[in-house]
Amino acid sequence: MKNIFKMLMLFCVCIACNNDDDVNNDATNQTQCNYQGFSYLDASNNDQTLIAETELNTQFFPNASNGPYGAPGIEIVSNTSTPSLFFVTNVIALNQTGTGYLTLDNGQEQTVTVTCQRAGTAVGDEIRLDVVYGNIEVEFCVIIDEVVL
Repeated sequence: MKNIFKMLMLFCVCIACNNDDDVNNDATNQTQCNYQGFSYLDASNNDQTLIAETELNTQFFPNASNGPYGAPGIEIVSNTSTPSLFFVTNVIALNQTGTGYLTLDNGQEQTVTVTCQRAGTAVGDEIRLDVVYGNIEVEFCVIIDEVVL
């Protein structure tokens, strides 16, 4: 619970923390994930990585019968980092927006808004998901580790 509080305090500092928008044309993750993992842009426009990509396991479920919530989807998990993380969404198509579910440090599951900014379908492909909860915005820039058929 202590780690969740610290993370929320960090997030509250970053009201406009979109590190991947197309507005500035110099956003660090606009064309590729220069900051891979679970990250945000702080109040000084510096990218901050909360959990490195190497500590995240990303699974892509292409079939409706086995993905999260009975549809194709993405699952991102980290049990080795602090905080621990569990995230699922069925938002997998480029520019699609929908719902995702994020749990940090085995706390309460939070419903979040997800926008797919880079889609992938194979092991080694990059996925970029913009995640918003209220006025808090974070990003997943991850590599697919496993495709589960």
